[in-house]
Amino acid sequence: MPPKHILNAPTKLMKSLDYGKDYQYDHDAADGFSAQNCFPDTVPRTRYYHPKERGFERDIAKRLAYWDRLRADKSAGGEGQ
Repeated sequence: MPPKHILNAPTKLMKSLDYGKDYQYDHDAADGFSAQNCFPDTVPRTRYYHPKERGFERDIAKRLAYWDRLRADKSAGGEGQ
């Protein structure tokens, strides 16, 4: 089951069960990244793609590293939390 905070709450019952509660919209964050986990707590964060240090993949690696830093900062209660 997905976490309740990412589930839509179109009915009063679902709202009363906290569906959608505390959802963080990425575009509302100052840096455009909420670092919110959208997977169940039982599913560990796994990286499946490991870009090479060549061509456009180098830029993708930089972006992934940037998101990792933001996620670490936000989980530690840092800037943008």
